[in-house]
Amino acid sequence: MTEKIGWEQEILDSVKFNKKQENLLKHSTKSLTDSWLVGVLYTRWKKLKSIREQPSPSCSSSFREWNKKVEDVDTCQS
Repeated sequence: MTEKIGWEQEILDSVKFNKKQENLLKHSTKSLTDSWLVGVLYTRWKKLKSIREQPSPSCSSSFREWNKKVEDVDTCQS
């Protein structure tokens, strides 16, 4: 059976940290700022592992585009 190592342990083994960072990785967070710091450490780990997330699709549109679609539907229904 293969032993699964979490990203926290993996980054602890590869890089040196100050006591606060090490404590956060070994134990849980207690505040919002601790969560932010763990997020930064997670991003650092992803960079070390060359993990890239796919960019989210652009779902933005302008009112002009939306209005044109509505007008096109209205003309088709007439």
